[in-house]
Amino acid sequence: MESYLSENFDLKSKHSPEEALEKWRNVCGFVKNPKRRFRFTANLSKRYEAAAMRRTNQEKLRIAVLVSKAAFQFISGEIFAANSSKICYILFRKLPFTLPESSFAGVQPSDYVVPEEVKAAGFQLCADELGSIVEGHDVKKLKFHGGVGGIAEKLSTSTTSGLTSDAALLNKRQEIYGINKFAEAEAKGFWVFVWEALQDMTLMILGVCAFVSLIVGIAMEGWPKGAHDGLGIVASILLVVFVTATSDYRQSLQFKDLDKEKKKITIQVTRNECRQKMSIYDLLPGDIVHLNIGDQVPADGLFVSGFSVLIDESSLTGESEPVVVNTENPFMLSGTKLQDGSCKMMVTTVGMRTQWGKLMATLSEGGDDETPLQVKLNGVATIIGKVGLFFAVVTFAVLVQGLFTSKLQEGTVWSWSGDEALKMLEFFAVAVTIVVVAVPEGLPLAVTLSLAFAMKKMMNDKALVRHLAACETMGSATSICSDKTGTLTTNHMTVVKSCICTSVKEVGNHNKASFCSEIPESAVKLLLQSIFTNTGGEIVTNKDGKREILGTPTETAILEFGLSLGGDFQAERQASKLVKVEPFNSTKKRMGVVLELPEGGLRAHTKGASEIVLAGCDKVINSNGEVVPLDEESINHLNATINQFANEALRTLCLAYVELENGFSPDNAIPVSGYTCIGIVGIKDPVRPGVKQSVAICRSAGITVRMVTGDNINTAKAIARECGILTDDGIAIEGPDFREKSEEELLSLIPKIQVMARSSPMDKHTLVKHLRTTFDEVVAVTGDGTNDAPALHEADIGLAMGIAGTEVAKESADVIILDDNFSTIVTVAKWGRSVYINIQKFVQFQLTVNIVALIVNFSSACLTGSAPLTAVQLLWVNMIMDTLGALALATEPPTDELMKRSPVGKKGNFISNIMWRNILGQSLYQLMVIWYLQARGKAMFNLDSPDSDLILNTLIFNSFVFCQVFNEISSRNMEEINVFKGILGNSVFVAVLCCTAVFQVIIIEFLGTFASTTPLTSSQWFLSVFIGFLGMPIAAVIKMIPV
Repeated sequence: MESYLSENFDLKSKHSPEEALEKWRNVCGFVKNPKRRFRFTANLSKRYEAAAMRRTNQEKLRIAVLVSKAAFQFISGEIFAANSSKICYILFRKLPFTLPESSFAGVQPSDYVVPEEVKAAGFQLCADELGSIVEGHDVKKLKFHGGVGGIAEKLSTSTTSGLTSDAALLNKRQEIYGINKFAEAEAKGFWVFVWEALQDMTLMILGVCAFVSLIVGIAMEGWPKGAHDGLGIVASILLVVFVTATSDYRQSLQFKDLDKEKKKITIQVTRNECRQKMSIYDLLPGDIVHLNIGDQVPADGLFVSGFSVLIDESSLTGESEPVVVNTENPFMLSGTKLQDGSCKMMVTTVGMRTQWGKLMATLSEGGDDETPLQVKLNGVATIIGKVGLFFAVVTFAVLVQGLFTSKLQEGTVWSWSGDEALKMLEFFAVAVTIVVVAVPEGLPLAVTLSLAFAMKKMMNDKALVRHLAACETMGSATSICSDKTGTLTTNHMTVVKSCICTSVKEVGNHNKASFCSEIPESAVKLLLQSIFTNTGGEIVTNKDGKREILGTPTETAILEFGLSLGGDFQAERQASKLVKVEPFNSTKKRMGVVLELPEGGLRAHTKGASEIVLAGCDKVINSNGEVVPLDEESINHLNATINQFANEALRTLCLAYVELENGFSPDNAIPVSGYTCIGIVGIKDPVRPGVKQSVAICRSAGITVRMVTGDNINTAKAIARECGILTDDGIAIEGPDFREKSEEELLSLIPKIQVMARSSPMDKHTLVKHLRTTFDEVVAVTGDGTNDAPALHEADIGLAMGIAGTEVAKESADVIILDDNFSTIVTVAKWGRSVYINIQKFVQFQLTVNIVALIVNFSSACLTGSAPLTAVQLLWVNMIMDTLGALALATEPPTDELMKRSPVGKKGNFISNIMWRNILGQSLYQLMVIWYLQARGKAMFNLDSPDSDLILNTLIFNSFVFCQVFNEISSRNMEEINVFKGILGNSVFVAVLCCTAVFQVIIIEFLGTFASTTPLTSSQWFLSVFIGFLGMPIAAVIKMIPV
């Protein structure tokens, strides 16, 4: 079976090729209910349509932008005469998309008339006009409307203070311009799930059988006696349909809640002169949005101010080359991403009026890829379905042959009574019901049920699963490559030590006055200028009127240090003019600014990784405040200081400046050498509580934890030892050294690497790729920055940080760790293992029922000419093992014991030898019991009355059901004998067992007319339940058999 599944039903955890998705669908063959079976799989036809539409839209937008620019250049440069412009206009008109009318000489922006309802609302631009300016990159229209400032005025907003928060005005704005939400498919209602459950082919055939049975039965025996069999089947079908629909509907609601969580994206916005966080779905035209590297542009808009902005428009236009956005090219499109820089943007167009909105509406149609476990279980269902179909056909043939043989002996082949016709119909119904029981449609859906349950619980544990497959893949993880800052540490940073003017001081032990008095005034002034101007953070007043520091934890710590020295952020920012900003990124490991000083002249400040910035310094400020050459003694002192800080697990940053005496052009890069070192700061970022224990849990679970960080190697080693990651036999290596190693050296090196410091994003990517391909490991990787996207994409499970992570990182990730805590990653691994084990439990349980039900009905048909389990009874058994069994076993919460076993990895068999042992042992017991009851049951219970056959079949049915009830309990743990541990902690399991037992009593005692049963005596009830219970000690004995 495993080889067949590997060949036809093997799927990657992500990025599976379309051929693989098509292949397993084609192999599936007989499917009872495609609508239900394939509900949580990708809709390939819709996906192809969406992809084609996306390509068309990309091409339209790309060409529209290019042609619009070209046309404007021609017109503004007066290269063509008026006639040439008309020719261009006619040519462009033939293109299969709309271009801005103002790109052509014949149509002027001055033709624009403001609609009356827009005027009445207090605005001077309608939504369509705004949309055409940005989407069409229409410079001519932009100039006509007065540029960005003019449009801000016409939108009744301010580029500095933003919109006012008056609810009435915001509602009016929303009515005119719309909301920033995309059109989504309407959620399915409960009755849609009922209808889909009714699409089951075998249930439809049984429905036809029930209808014929009703007609023949009423014609022969009258109402109501003749309708009992038919109504029994109808009632069973309806029960199966409604229970199935209820389960499916609840799952859909869980996924709907999770989808809402996935779409919670906040952005920094200025309203009422206050910076505040706001959901992107609350944005309106006129809002002033603050964007940083890694952010996704939340709506169409215009660049207001900023530095070094590079936009990746590939998601919209397909063009991989980043676009420079500035005052000359201020157009920013929704869905594009900031590849570099930071800026303020004014929102102009929102929601479905943007190209991104239209694209998102088409892309949502295709659905997510199915998970590897779903596909594998589809394979199991296909194999069992084919076997079941064969048994059903043979059973029907044997039953019909028996009937024909008796009629031949009687010589009545050509004369058929109503009873004989009903018997033939009953044979057919039994055969169809065997198919119902044998084809485990619920297997793939049990995965979805378990994943939905796990994802909901993980959400409460601060982990948001973006892709279903990640949840189950995480259970097989053998290696975790984790960031340091914010994941292993708290990300609450404070400057605790400094070395300013070559003098080392404890920051926490000095007040402002004493600290500043020990440093020359000129040096303090330079230090404060460096801190407050060379920063990606800001100090603002929030809507409560309180001072708030915005930015990364590192920036926040340094700004707090500046404030503690008596600095004034706003005064420093206004004192000098920013000429150029180069934001920090993980490749350069530094950031810089160029200032135009109030007294004239230009100065560059830089800040970053201590050894990198220090390497670019040739001077230093000494203890007297004088700038002196950086001699060997000073270099050794500063390097020793860096190492001392790092060994104390402090993050070190070096601050330096250079006077640009030869001038500077903003088009050039900021210099990297010739700097004067101002000082070094040591930032404390404590290790998170519980991380050491979590790393120990990972080690006991067979998961290797590696730290991959951009920090100093000594800092990284100190933190890694504190966390328990770096052991005596482990290796700590720096990124530049790692890059220089040959393939042969990497083979022996990578298994020993526990810490990689000063690593670049590509180092992380290389490490992950080698672990996955060369060492065949299942790798989970954490990331928070834009440059981490390749590694997150390459890993089996990409884990993005919810707090510190950029939108680009989150989009590339499979799971978002909402609290940025390493312990949460361990929780995800535990839930992943729980999902895998729960599905194995359910498969073990269902295969046991399949085997017993098939063999019992088949053997009875062959030996006695009748089936002991009727269609109604088999439908009830099907519901116990399918929907109710999945609810009970697939929703078991994880236990700590799960993290004490080795991971499955890539090569583990899904249906293990342990499972086969339990399935065959339990099946053998149940078959022996039922065969014994069939052969010796009448003598055993002294049954000699006319309805002895009915009583015996009721006993067999009752014993069989209770065998499944107790087998369900035994399946809670496939290896441990104590299966009651924690049973009361799973209310769903207890509820399912109780409901099954209660309904079984009702079927036997009160619904005998419909279910072909008869009430049993207390001794018969006791024996039926005891036979079921006996399966538990037998299961315990079977678990002792080594495999």
